[in-house]
Amino acid sequence: MIHTEGLTKTFTRGKETVEAVKGVDVDVAEGELVAFLGPNGAGKSTTLRMLTGLLAPTAGSARVAGVDVVTRPAHVRQRIGYIGQGNGAGHSYRVLDELVTQGRFYGIPTAEALRRATDLIASMQLDGLEKRTVSTLSGGQRRRLDVAMGLMNHPPLLFLDEPTTGMDPQSRANLWEHILRMRAEFGMTIVLTTHYLEEADRMAERVVVIDHGSIIADARPEVLRLEHAADVITLRFAPDDVGTARSALGADLRFAPAIAQSGDDALLLTLDRGAEALPDILYRLDAAGVRPASATIAEATLDDVFLNLTGRSLREEGAAA
Repeated sequence: MIHTEGLTKTFTRGKETVEAVKGVDVDVAEGELVAFLGPNGAGKSTTLRMLTGLLAPTAGSARVAGVDVVTRPAHVRQRIGYIGQGNGAGHSYRVLDELVTQGRFYGIPTAEALRRATDLIASMQLDGLEKRTVSTLSGGQRRRLDVAMGLMNHPPLLFLDEPTTGMDPQSRANLWEHILRMRAEFGMTIVLTTHYLEEADRMAERVVVIDHGSIIADARPEVLRLEHAADVITLRFAPDDVGTARSALGADLRFAPAIAQSGDDALLLTLDRGAEALPDILYRLDAAGVRPASATIAEATLDDVFLNLTGRSLREEGAAA
């Protein structure tokens, strides 16, 4: 569905040349849901603008939905759906009129555009709002309208650029419920950008991390967590037992390098697959006559992965954006 080779974009600012995207090679298969993550200024948005035919590459090639983005960018835009960060509907337009107009922009006959608009209004739970102006809708309703507008041409490929930014958790969950149902109905491929790491972790089948204009990681979320982050087990004891517990665990070569003390009553163990290691840890402590007061596991997250790969937290990036 997407195939790029050496995709590059440079900008000239005065006497300075900035290489925003540096030879990106990426493939997205039909039907995949892929999340692109990257810090602000990493080249993520520039890459998406090239893939959607909105920005011409400086070098390299890309085919999107079977179309060359360099030679036929307008045809690419006919074949895809794109939902940007801001609301796309005109505030003074009525909901049904806006959808029908969007369909007409794609060259869809009026009667067919009306039929599709009516179907999407029902699918996105916008019933009863057909004659309301966009400015009177709630934030969640506007975002669902944006998704409906992006689906008017029944695209095989949908780009979602920060689709849930600024929404409350309930509205985010509701929007994703609609998006996934539409994906199943239309068999769409989806490319997502988001600052919500748990959203990418839960929804995406693959995560592509971009930094300084290059892809630095590309794998399933669980693979990234295993390869680039670790779980942290926190064990709390009576202060007099900490030394005995540390000695017992330090005698096992699997655990010795992972142990750190926190305060006078806790040990931290940074390990891969912490849940699998915990029974052995508790067994060794029991054999030494030590019983922890509590044991908790903080599982590795995509934010841990992102921090380890880039030195920055995407949560902080999102809060600052």
